Amino acid sequence: MYFRTQLAQQHAADLRAQAAAHRLAAEAKPPVELRARVGWTLVEVGLRLAAAPKPVVA
Repeated sequence: MYFRTQLAQQHAADLRAQAAAHRLAAEAKPPVELRARVGWTLVEVGLRLAAAPKPVVA
C-alpha cells in the first residue's frame, strides 16, 4: 500500500511540473506570431509598391 501512495505522489508531482512548464510556455509565446506579422507587412508593402505611380521616362 505504501508503494501505491508513493507512486500517486510522484504522479501528482509530475503533473504539477508539466502544468507549470505549459503555463510558462504559454506566457512566453507572443500573442501574435512574428511570422504572420512579417507576412502581412510584406503584403502591405507590396500593395503600396504596386499602387505607386511609375515615373515617366522621356
